[in-house]
Amino acid sequence: MFSKEKWRGALSGGLILMLAWYLLALMVDLPIIPSPVDVFIQIGEIFRTKMAIHVVYSLSRILEGMAISILIGVPLGFLMGYFDKWDRIFSPLMYFAYPIPKIALLPIIMVLFGLGEASKIIMIVLIIIFQIIITARDAVKDIPAQTFYSLQSLGAGRLQIFTEIVAPAALPEVLTATRLALGTAISILFFTETFGTQYGMGFFIMDSWLRVNYLDMYAGIVVLSFIGFCLFVSIDYLERKICSWR
Repeated sequence: MFSKEKWRGALSGGLILMLAWYLLALMVDLPIIPSPVDVFIQIGEIFRTKMAIHVVYSLSRILEGMAISILIGVPLGFLMGYFDKWDRIFSPLMYFAYPIPKIALLPIIMVLFGLGEASKIIMIVLIIIFQIIITARDAVKDIPAQTFYSLQSLGAGRLQIFTEIVAPAALPEVLTATRLALGTAISILFFTETFGTQYGMGFFIMDSWLRVNYLDMYAGIVVLSFIGFCLFVSIDYLERKICSWR
């Protein structure tokens, strides 16, 4: 998954962060900044009874949003990159919609789709899909034209060109864009889960804060961060498997 060097770097970074957190808790000595030791003990005590259901809801929303974004964004980006007509039609729409702050659309999404699962997944899709589309399009456009000519001269059809050239060349860039967009998507999910729901890590963290239960609040923050880390590593692992030729 990670190389040994990356694992060492991640472990070193985590230890430095924990040490800084521990020293800060000692210096401040207030309930608002508990010791990381107390927080990890709290995670062990409440995870199965109180937190697991929230993790399941948040993780399912993230995975569904990512899956929809990839299934729509990658083919559309490939078509825009390969066919100039598709690019002329959709690029103006992309450039107009992409800069819009997506969080500003949350009230509209909730009015149209309600306060349930659909609005939260749609917000994740809106955050991720534009980056995937634009990255996929640009990755295809960056493929040298001579690469296409050589395969076409051998009688390859468009399907073969997509499977043998376009997809292998563009997928690494698409996965990189997905990895980078993931952090933003988790942030948006946290925000949307504070509205109209009783499940999700966003709800759990904000509910703990309102109840002045700082141990639960920090436990939720740590677990949500760990979810993001695991998804990040999973995408890295997927890239190493399907793009091993790099």
